[in-house]
Amino acid sequence: MTAVEFGLLGAIEARIDGQQIELGHARQRHVLAALLVDADRLVPIADLAARIWGEQTPHSGLTPLYGYLSRLRHVLAPAERSVRIVRQPGGYMAAVNPANVDLHRFRQLMARARSTDEPTRAMGLFHEALALWRGEPFASFDNPWFNSQRVALLRERESAEFDLRDLRLRCGQHAEVLTEVSGAFEADPMNERVAGQLMLALYRQGQSAEALTCYDRMRSRLADELGVPPSPQLQRLYQRILEADPELVPTALPASGERAPAVQARAWSAPALLPPSVPDFTGRMAEIASLCKHLTDDWGSASSVTTIVGMGGIGKTALSVHVAQNTAASYTDGQLWANLRGASDTPAKSTDVLARFLRALGVPDRAIPADPDERMETYRTLVNGRKILIVLDDAASEEQVRPLLPGTPTCAVVITSRARLVGLEGAHRIDLDVFATDEAIDLFTQIVGEDRVTPELSAATEIVELCGGLPLAVRIAGARLAARPAWRLAHLAEMLSDERRRLDQLSAGDLAVRASLALSYRGLDELPRRLFRLLGLFSAPDFPPWLASMVLECPVHEATEYAEALVDAQLLATSGTDAAGQYRYRFHDLVRLFAAERAADEETAESRTRALEQGMGGWLGLAERMSALVPGPCFAPIASPAPRPPTDHLLEDFRPEWAANWFDAERGALLSTVRQACRLGMTDFAFDLAQRMEKYFDVRGMYTDWIALNTQVMALCQESGNALGEAVMLRGLIDVTTWADVSHEDAMARQYDESLRLREMFTELGLPQGVADAALMGSWSLTANAAYTDAITLADEALRLATESGHLGGQARAELSLALAYFENRDVLVAIGHADNALVKARELGNTRCIATALQFAGIGYRVIGDFDVSKQMLDESLELSRSSRDYYTEVLTLLALARLYFNTGDPEARPTAEAAISLSRDYNMSHHLGEALEILGSIEIADGRPAKAIPYLEESVALWRTRGWHSFHATALTSLGKAYTDVDPRAARAAFRAAHDLFVQVGNIDQATEVARLAEL
Repeated sequence: MTAVEFGLLGAIEARIDGQQIELGHARQRHVLAALLVDADRLVPIADLAARIWGEQTPHSGLTPLYGYLSRLRHVLAPAERSVRIVRQPGGYMAAVNPANVDLHRFRQLMARARSTDEPTRAMGLFHEALALWRGEPFASFDNPWFNSQRVALLRERESAEFDLRDLRLRCGQHAEVLTEVSGAFEADPMNERVAGQLMLALYRQGQSAEALTCYDRMRSRLADELGVPPSPQLQRLYQRILEADPELVPTALPASGERAPAVQARAWSAPALLPPSVPDFTGRMAEIASLCKHLTDDWGSASSVTTIVGMGGIGKTALSVHVAQNTAASYTDGQLWANLRGASDTPAKSTDVLARFLRALGVPDRAIPADPDERMETYRTLVNGRKILIVLDDAASEEQVRPLLPGTPTCAVVITSRARLVGLEGAHRIDLDVFATDEAIDLFTQIVGEDRVTPELSAATEIVELCGGLPLAVRIAGARLAARPAWRLAHLAEMLSDERRRLDQLSAGDLAVRASLALSYRGLDELPRRLFRLLGLFSAPDFPPWLASMVLECPVHEATEYAEALVDAQLLATSGTDAAGQYRYRFHDLVRLFAAERAADEETAESRTRALEQGMGGWLGLAERMSALVPGPCFAPIASPAPRPPTDHLLEDFRPEWAANWFDAERGALLSTVRQACRLGMTDFAFDLAQRMEKYFDVRGMYTDWIALNTQVMALCQESGNALGEAVMLRGLIDVTTWADVSHEDAMARQYDESLRLREMFTELGLPQGVADAALMGSWSLTANAAYTDAITLADEALRLATESGHLGGQARAELSLALAYFENRDVLVAIGHADNALVKARELGNTRCIATALQFAGIGYRVIGDFDVSKQMLDESLELSRSSRDYYTEVLTLLALARLYFNTGDPEARPTAEAAISLSRDYNMSHHLGEALEILGSIEIADGRPAKAIPYLEESVALWRTRGWHSFHATALTSLGKAYTDVDPRAARAAFRAAHDLFVQVGNIDQATEVARLAEL
C-alpha cells in the first residue's frame, strides 16, 4: 500500500512514499487541513465552509469549495488506497488513518507517554512527540477557526514540554532542566507551573536561597499585577523547601525495565487492599491518560473524587484497578479498596465498609466505634493529611459513598458505578462507552491467542461486533474459544449471529452478560421496567423521548422520567442532541436483546403488537407531516390504511423549514423501522414509511439507500399481494433508477416501458393522481427520444388528471414536462410560457425543489433567446433556493445552467462553476448531470486552446450519455469530442462527428446535423 503522511504541525504538507507533493494554492491546502484536523471523521459542509471563510463566504457560495475538493482528490489520487476525500450525507471526510497525520500522531504519543509507568519509555515518547513539530501550525492563514486551532495546539505543545520537565525532575535530571526552565521563567514570569519547576530544580541543585527568592518574586508579581496570592500548590512547595522536606530529594533514574517509585515510603505500614490488575487489560488509552493525570498531577486543581460510570460489563472495575495499580506508588500511605455491591440485591452498608477500612488502617476491633457517625469521624481523622488512594467499586448511590469520602485533599477517591452519581459535588466523571472494534480485537486476541485470531480475522471482527464491543461479552466469547481449542472462530460467529440465542452463548464460568443485566433490571420500579421491555421491541438504533410516551400511552414528560430512570440504571444511554434539536436514547445491542427477552416473557402478544403499532405509527404520522414540508419530487402522497396515533402534541415548536433536519435525525430509526416492518410482515407500515422518505432521499442525494429500501419493500408487497404498496414503491424506483443508476443501458427507454406498467397499476387502483405521475414519467422519456408530439400529448393528459384530482404538484410537473418538450423541439417562447406556468403552480405549492426547477427552465429559455440579465437573475434565485434547502440535485442543475451562461458570455466563472458541478455530481452519483458537466468543461478547455486536455472529459461524457439514452445531449457531447479530436486524431474526430450527425437527424435537429456533417468532411 502507498505510504502517505500529512504535516500540520508547521507548514501544511503531504508526502507520498516519502516524496513531498504539491497541494496547490493556499486556500486549497487549508481545505485539506480543515478536514485533517478531524481525520477520519465527518466534517459538516457548513462547518467546513466556516473553517475556511468564517462568516465571509464568497459571493459564489460554496462553488469554490467543491472545486478545491475536486482538485485535492486529483492530487491525492496516487495514494487513494491510503487516503480519500469522501462525500457523506451532510459533509466531507478525509478518510485516512489518523496516525498518518502528525497532529494526531502527536496526541497519540502524548497519551501513551502519560499513561506509561516506565520513566525512560515515557521520556522517549515525549521526545518523539515533540520532534514532530516543525513550526507554528497554520502560520500563513489568519481566520478565527484556524487561529483558535493554532492557539489550542500551541497550548498542547506547552503542556507536553511541562510534563516532560516534570518527569525529568522526578528522575533526578534537575541539573539539565535548570537552564531550560530558567529561560522559560524569564519568558513567562507569571506562569506558576514554570516557577514551581524552577524552584524545585534550584533546591535540588543546593540553591535553596535562590529557590525561595524565585517564590518571593512570583508572589510580588501576582500581588502587584493581579492582586492574588500564589496557588496553594506553589505555597505548599515553598513551605516544603523551607522545611527541607526529605521527600523533595530526587529519585535516581531506574535501569531500563525497572519501575521508579514516585517518593520514598513512610515508616508506617500502609494498607494495600487493591485487587490484582487484569493481566490482559487492553484499550482505554484516553481514559487511562485522563485518570492517571488526575491522580498524579501535583499542579492541577481538579477534584479529589473521580467517578467511572457505565453499564454493567463495560469494564469499570478493570479500568479502576488497572489505573490504581499503576498510580499506587504515588500514594505512599496506602491504598484502600471495597466492593460496594451496588447492583446486587444486598448492597454493602457504609458502616461495614468503614469498619473494614479502620481495621486495615490499624484500628483494633474493640476500638472501632459502634456509632456510624463516630466510625466515620474516626476514619477521617486517621486519613487526614495522609496520601491514600481509595477505590470504591460498584457504588449504588451518593448516600452509600458519602460516609466513605475522606474529607482531606491529600487523598484521592475513585468510584465506579452503574448510576451516574450526579449528586457528588465537584466530582470528575469519566463515562465509559463500549470498545471500538480495534480495541475489542486487541482484548479478544490476548485471550484467544494471535495464532488463532490472525488466520480468521474477519470472523474475530464479526464476533466482537456481535458482542457490541462490550468488554464483558468480548471476554466471555474469548474465554469460550480459549477453552475449546478445536473450535474455529467462524463457528462461534455463526452461533452468535442468531439473536435469539446470543445471550445464551455469552456465558462462561461465573461470567454471564444476562446475569449482569438482570442485576440492573431487578433494581427498577415497575413502570420503568415495563418501558424497558416495550422499547426492546424496536430495532431502531436510537430514538427520541416521544417514543417512550407512545408505547406507554402517557404524556411525554411522564414517559421521559421513566426513560431517565433507565439511563440512571445504565440500561439506556443518551446520544446527545440530534439534527432536529431532540436528544436521543439508544440501547446497547445486547441490552436490547435482554429487553426483548423480558418483553417476550412478561408481556402478552396483544400488548407487544399494540406497542409496535403505537411506535411505528408515531414515526409514520410525523414522517407524513414532515415529508410534506421537504422539497423534492412532487409525487402525489398516497396514504396506506396503517394506524396513525395522534402526533400533533409531539414537536409542537417545530418549524417547517426544519423538516429535512428531522429526517436527518430520524434517518437511522426510520430505515430500521421500515426493515423491521418488512420482517414482521407489516406491509402498510413498510411502504408508507418508505414512501415518506423518498423526497428526503432525493434532496440529500441518498440514491443507494432509496433504491435498496424501495426494492426490499416492493418485494414484500408483491409477496403479500399489497398492490397499492407495490405501485407506490415502483413509482419511486422508476424515478431514482432513471436518474441515478448507471447499471442500465438506455435509461430513458427503460423508464418509458416501466411508466406504462405503473400507469396500468394506478388505473386499476382507481387513483388518477398516481396515473398522472406515471404519465409524466412517460412524457419525459418520449422527449428524450425526440418523440415531441407524443410527449406533449401525454403531458397534457397528465395535466388534466392532476387538475381533476387536485394534485397540485402533478400540475406543476406537467407544466415542466411541457416546457421541456417544447425546449427540445426548439419552440423556446412556448417553452418559457409553460415554465412560467410551472413557477406559478410551484409557488402555490410551496415546494422549493419545484420552484427552483421552474426558475431553471425559465432561466435557460431566456439564455437561449439572448436575454442574459433575466437569465442570470432567475438562475441565481434558483441556486439560492437549492442551497438554502441543501438540495444538491437541483443545485447541480442550476450550476450547469449557470456554467453555460458564463461560457456563452465569456465569464471566467464558467470553469469553477463547471468543476463544482462535476464534484457534486460525482459525490451523489448523478450520472445525467455529470455527463453534461463534463461536456461543458471539455468545451471550456477547447475554447481555451487545450483540446488534448478536453478529450478525457468529453470521452467520459459520451460514455455516460450512451447509457442514459438522451439523444440530444449525446449528440452535443459527440460534437464537442469531435472538435477536441480535430487536430489530435482526425480519424477519431470524423467518427465522432458522423455519430453526432446521425443522432441530430434522429431528434429532428437538421441545422445541427448539417453543421456536423460539414465538420466531418474536414
